[in-house]
Amino acid sequence: MIQAERKIIHCDADCFFAAIEMRDDPSLAAYPVAVGGNPGKRGVISTCNYRAREFGVRSAMASGHALKLCPDLIIRPHRMAAYQEASQVMRDIFFDYTDRVEPLSMDEAFLDVTDSERCQGSATLMAQEIRERIEAALSITVSAGVAPNKFIAKVASDWDKPDGLTVIEPSSVAEFVRKLPVGNIWGVGRVTAEKMRRLGLDTCGHLQGLSLEALTQHFGSFGASLYYLCRGHDERAVKSTRRRKSLSIEHTYEQDLLNVSACVEQLPVLMEELQRRLERLDEGYQPLKAFVKVKFDDFSSTTLERAGSRPCQQDFRLLLEEAVARGARPVRLLGLGVRLVDLAAQDPAQQFELFQAQDTEEA
Repeated sequence: MIQAERKIIHCDADCFFAAIEMRDDPSLAAYPVAVGGNPGKRGVISTCNYRAREFGVRSAMASGHALKLCPDLIIRPHRMAAYQEASQVMRDIFFDYTDRVEPLSMDEAFLDVTDSERCQGSATLMAQEIRERIEAALSITVSAGVAPNKFIAKVASDWDKPDGLTVIEPSSVAEFVRKLPVGNIWGVGRVTAEKMRRLGLDTCGHLQGLSLEALTQHFGSFGASLYYLCRGHDERAVKSTRRRKSLSIEHTYEQDLLNVSACVEQLPVLMEELQRRLERLDEGYQPLKAFVKVKFDDFSSTTLERAGSRPCQQDFRLLLEEAVARGARPVRLLGLGVRLVDLAAQDPAQQFELFQAQDTEEA
């Protein structure tokens, strides 16, 4: 049965890799753009922007074939460090709403916000706020679906792409799913969808006309799943693959901060927001060390952390001054954060390097 009490959000960044490339090189926005391998070396397209899709370019397509479909296609090589950095920002935002986050890939995840108190408990408002925060932090758009279960939430996130938000209330699930094409069902691939079409089964409503026994006869063990999914029933839980390893906040400024003093002036506001989020953590976490992130006007960035540092104004100021000095450029984004120890998973015998300085930097 549909669990009406559950509130599931599925977030999916729009053409993620390509969006990061267009963000970092705005001149690309007017062109069909893809991210993938070299066409001369049997490269494959990972993703492409919506302009490229108008020519029939798709992910998993050979780069050479993509160029035949779209001769003006600009194919950029992968920059995994940039994508991983953006992915981490997204996940940190997700964890501000719930610890029940199930990443599916670098750019999409399920969130179970059933028990979240953010936004007065409204999953719709949470989804909208998440999308707004990601766009402010990363200058990319995210589509989201809100529904009583994972299956419907994921379908909903694809419903109004790009930059869309679709909400399916529990009372609307039956009508929504009845008209849904069979290709939208979780687990139905190209071969299974074609078999269904040969049987005259084009929508979930058509599948609902078959008994559990008939579906099992036609589709084997998958028939039982089809019986429930075509009715919008999905009991799968959102499975978090990990607990938090850090908590951070970021702010992108409309006007660049021109020097260290201007950056330091922003510390009180940033620290107040970080403290509010730290207070919402459960007792299973312990702060380990503080870190700062600085993104400069040329989109280069640096992250600085030091063992033994604490989430206090003095330590954040020292880290921030050193981090800003690394780039010696105007600053467009500041972030403060704390590395966390998960006490529930902590080995009591583990020794922390509390007195050993440690710096990390991302170019």
